[in-house]
Amino acid sequence: MKPFIFDTRNGIHIIDLTKTLTQLETACSFLREKVIEGGQVLFVGTKKQAQEAVKETAKACGQPYVVERWLGGTLTNMKTIKRSMGRLREIEKLVADGTVDHFGKQEGARLRRELARLIKNLDGIRNMERHPSALFVIDVRREHNAVAEARRLKIPVVAIVDTNTDPTIIDFPIAGNDDAIRSVRLILSVIGQVITQARAEFEAKYGKKGTAQEQPAPAGATVSKEQPAEAVPAAPAATQVPAAPEPVQETPATALPVHESSEPAVPQAVQAGQNG
Repeated sequence: MKPFIFDTRNGIHIIDLTKTLTQLETACSFLREKVIEGGQVLFVGTKKQAQEAVKETAKACGQPYVVERWLGGTLTNMKTIKRSMGRLREIEKLVADGTVDHFGKQEGARLRRELARLIKNLDGIRNMERHPSALFVIDVRREHNAVAEARRLKIPVVAIVDTNTDPTIIDFPIAGNDDAIRSVRLILSVIGQVITQARAEFEAKYGKKGTAQEQPAPAGATVSKEQPAEAVPAAPAATQVPAAPEPVQETPATALPVHESSEPAVPQAVQAGQNG
């Protein structure tokens, strides 16, 4: 962290805020690109003083979060995590429709305790169906397991790095004090605003439930369905056109000679004159 330290006074390292600002701008630009592409940013902050701030920011910008305990394999073993989330939804359904009340007293109490534990650990990531596009970590030393899993899966990590942290393992480090809640809230507010704006742009372009990869497919599907619908009526029209002229051409051909040879108008006029 030496390049990011401005000075040392009374044994306390003072961070160079000009470099912090540059790093924050770079991190915000990166996260904005990921969210506009339809990606998610997983917020990780299990430190006591940062839990509430991380949870509020993640909810405000509609991103997943982990603030209680990082479960081993959250990223590297998502199959197990998804089974636990399925169990969470199953118990929630039993409680919602009152089925759990028909169980025994001990069984019902056990299910409610299991539900509380699952909500505590998985509530923030229940809507995370795939790997996030990036991680935002508050304390790198404390969240070393999350950082290790992200590095293993080559998921970019944005983190607040303090003077006791190795910034080389972080893709987008932001030099700052990760113990002071005012410092954490300030950086979180900036990150949250950028992600909220990027998410609004994405939803305006692709819709709330769409993604950048899903939208072109439905558009192409509707075009392919409309083209055959227009071609079907055109085919019968093309087949009826040659059939219609044939009787029309034959009828005048037979009618003209009859009128020319018989000449009914002249005899009628002559007979009318003679009779007169």
